[in-house]
Amino acid sequence: MKAAILAPVAWRTPPRHYGPWEQVASNIAEGLIKLGINVTLFATGDSITEGKLKAVCAQGYEEDRSQDAKVLECLHISNLMEQAGDFDIIHNNFDFLPLTYSGLIDTPMITTIHGFSSPRIIPVYKKYNSRGHYVSISNADRSAELEYIATVYNGLDTKDFKFTEQPQDYLLYFGRIHHDKGPVEAIEIAKKAKKRLIIAGIIQDENYFKEKVEPQLNEQIRYIGPAGPDKRNELLGNALALLHPINFAEPFGMSVAESMLCGTPVIAFNKGSMPELIRHEKTGFLVNTVDEAVDVIDQLGSINRADCREWANSQFSKEKMTEDYFKLYQQILG
Repeated sequence: MKAAILAPVAWRTPPRHYGPWEQVASNIAEGLIKLGINVTLFATGDSITEGKLKAVCAQGYEEDRSQDAKVLECLHISNLMEQAGDFDIIHNNFDFLPLTYSGLIDTPMITTIHGFSSPRIIPVYKKYNSRGHYVSISNADRSAELEYIATVYNGLDTKDFKFTEQPQDYLLYFGRIHHDKGPVEAIEIAKKAKKRLIIAGIIQDENYFKEKVEPQLNEQIRYIGPAGPDKRNELLGNALALLHPINFAEPFGMSVAESMLCGTPVIAFNKGSMPELIRHEKTGFLVNTVDEAVDVIDQLGSINRADCREWANSQFSKEKMTEDYFKLYQQILG
């Protein structure tokens, strides 16, 4: 079987720090290669893969801002589509734009829907319902207007995450600095609980950071910038808990799975996919308010960190994800 994996071109695949879609595309590609599948990854030129790499740009548009994002995306997607006949199956990890080619090619295309940036993009998915082979990344993140063939949870390379039995006495916020992800709520929780908080992540909304986050930084509340894989284990593993007080229905939370793989429980607002990722009172706590989050901090001792690791390993591994996708490829190809 010859498979083409289409990754986005915002960041490198796999990313240096931020880039969840790129990370998943990488894990799919490398996982399939281990299953003996002939894989070509369509990504940025600096991407890393054991398979073949095809690229139209040296770096992603977020890392080289001299490029126009839309132009790059068009060149990148068309590069794959013009070679579509060379592959048995195309796995699209690049949102709705590649679907617009699917009626013009014979190669079947499976699309992982990594969330909806807005309900306004649904008409494109709807148009290709009958030939789209859509996969959701959580049961929570489904549109009633679309037809799905499966839900496949994002899978991580579990070997990359080190289990830490004895945490230190701090809370962690690990994600984009943006209202959606709730860094301000995390600060409120830490202040009310009188706990240290470390904030790590890229600043996605500069004004929000300057107005809401920066004025609250001090000895107790520290922002350390983005954290790559080298820092990630240490930060996640040593934390008492990961705070994930999201303000939107998150389709999947990579940092939630990563945290549990390190043995660290997660305190999350009960929205979107969180009830699918977290086993309440076993691998973390699902809460609805800042005050409820503060209340459960005293109960963190009741959670067995080994259970967090075991649960995440059983549900969110690269191996499980790629086997699930391989079965879908076989189903599509008959």
